[in-house]
Amino acid sequence: HNLGILYKDQDKLAEAEAMYSRALQGREEALGPKHTSTLDTVNNLGILYRDQGKLAEAEAMYSRALQG
Repeated sequence: HNLGILYKDQDKLAEAEAMYSRALQGREEALGPKHTSTLDTVNNLGILYRDQGKLAEAEAMYSRALQG
């Protein structure tokens, strides 16, 4: 998750997406899909998608984060 943040800050958006996706999968398996840490990663992935112009994907992540 932190590596994803670092890549995003360096404008390495493809690498950031890979790290966020990997972190999300791990958190879902370890903590469950509704855990606050999992949802934090979901929200961060939504922000990244927005920054990449992937608005449909961003909306899906934001909705998921809000629904908890």
